[in-house]
Amino acid sequence: MSKTQQRELPAFDWDRADNKGFGSGYSVEEHNRMLELYDNTLSEVKEKEVVMGTVVGITDREVLLNIGFKSDGLVPASEFRDMPDLKMGDEIEVYVENQEDPNGQLVLSRKKAKVITAWQKIQRALDEDLVIDGFVKRRTKGGLIVDIFSIEAFLPGSQIDVKPIRDFDIFVGKKMEVKVVKINYANDNVVVSHKVLIEKDLEAQRAQILNNLEKGQVLEGVIKNMTNFGVFIDLGGVDGLLHITDISWGRISHPSEVLHLDQKVNVVVLDFDEDKKRISLGMKQLQAHPWDALAEDIQVGSKVKGKIVNVADYGAFLEIQPGVEGLIHVSEMSWSQHLRNPQEFLKVGDEVEAQVLTLDRNDRKMSLGIKQLTEDPWTRPELRTKYAVGTKHKGLVRNLTNFGLFLELEEGIDGLVHVSDLSWTKKIKHPSDFIKVGDELEVVVLELDVDNRRLALGHKQLEENPWDTFETVFAVGTVHRCTILSKNDKMATLELPYGIEGFSSLKNLGKEDGTFAEVGETLDFKVTEFSKEEKRIMLSHTKTWQEKNEPVKEQKAPKVAAAKTASAPAQAERGATLGDLDALAALKEQMEGRN
Repeated sequence: MSKTQQRELPAFDWDRADNKGFGSGYSVEEHNRMLELYDNTLSEVKEKEVVMGTVVGITDREVLLNIGFKSDGLVPASEFRDMPDLKMGDEIEVYVENQEDPNGQLVLSRKKAKVITAWQKIQRALDEDLVIDGFVKRRTKGGLIVDIFSIEAFLPGSQIDVKPIRDFDIFVGKKMEVKVVKINYANDNVVVSHKVLIEKDLEAQRAQILNNLEKGQVLEGVIKNMTNFGVFIDLGGVDGLLHITDISWGRISHPSEVLHLDQKVNVVVLDFDEDKKRISLGMKQLQAHPWDALAEDIQVGSKVKGKIVNVADYGAFLEIQPGVEGLIHVSEMSWSQHLRNPQEFLKVGDEVEAQVLTLDRNDRKMSLGIKQLTEDPWTRPELRTKYAVGTKHKGLVRNLTNFGLFLELEEGIDGLVHVSDLSWTKKIKHPSDFIKVGDELEVVVLELDVDNRRLALGHKQLEENPWDTFETVFAVGTVHRCTILSKNDKMATLELPYGIEGFSSLKNLGKEDGTFAEVGETLDFKVTEFSKEEKRIMLSHTKTWQEKNEPVKEQKAPKVAAAKTASAPAQAERGATLGDLDALAALKEQMEGRN
């Protein structure tokens, strides 16, 4: 009961009380009026509501509160731990849980009142866009836990600041102003933001920076983010991009090689888009271009040293000082003509010496060469003697083409072996049927042209031309045992003795029994045509049985005794010729070994 209510009540007249009973001296009208006045002093309390109560009693276990109800309510003392200075007469918000428990006691809760009041304040903060004070309690996955009105709210890492935060722990245990941005009552979840406060403060600053922005203006900023293509710099509320190519005059593969996060840097405005608010920044532009400081004694013909900073399909770039590079074209790397891929010769990071071939200081271009530091092998005076026509050499197969192969005899000296100069006996359509890249091949020089750097080589010329002897061995009319290797629509290819090939038309494959010979069969064939110039032998199986009555001139191997009738001087004069079939047999073994 309040003091005002006490003043409004009439004083009880004890003299009017008599022996008949307490208060019996009052009339019925006076008694009813007195009861009405006293009933009005009691508040109408509803359950599940938050009301104000006055502390009227304090014990070790409980706090007695008067909420204007017919009885006082009890609240556990544990709910007042945050109020060590609680005293009589203090007014406290409490929640009415029960007007009357089984013991007839009014049940109150300060804890629930705090929760309900807190959620009401949070909702009001969201509705009215209020700034509230919070306390960062701890770090959690993806952000921070902030206490607002004794309710734990989630502050995402992205909502802490306008710039990325890498260490959340520095905020733990500190006060922070926030705004409520989302409430989920189903999960009792609250999301707050500190970033929105900063963004509002930065809007005016951002507008001022954009209004005063000009190309060529030098600004100070802080590196807030780093990527492979550049860094983003905070200019005080406005972000600008410093591309990797505008960081340094020299080549760098990643901005972290020369910059780091949170670093303060001076940059110049290269360009900006007022509509899209995109700002392009430069750092190297604040320094003089390295080409302007290039030493005057570097001229065409000068030797320079540097490091390979890039290798492309067409050449490599040599950095002789930061920001000054020269191109070494693939053709200037080696005197050898077979070099096609610069990566076979150089790699990034190599320290090399080169010669300046061209220099344009105005366009800041320079071409370099490496092979010029060594002697051109085609200019050596002994070249004409070493590779004279008829000399024999060995080399490595470097390249195969449809018309032949290129053989490297030494670095810078390549020769061509035409496909027709690979074998006397086999028709080779492509050099890959005969040899592969990287193999070693013995050759003889057929032609030397020093002025045009051309060298014609032959492989088959290492041996005598067997067709001189084949002319007598495979004379027209002679019969030989042959195997059918393949057939097409018009012709069959035969394998003759000594590993050479012959041909037969399909009609000449007819056998005596009326069938035709097939691939793989071995039969007798008669020579019908021999061409030494075209290296072609035509044969027929059909004629071997059609002309049975005619004498057959089958070529027989000469006897050993006959071979020995040749005089010793004659043998010595011929040497290892193909004059007899023993030499042909040796030639066969030799050709089979090569092929």
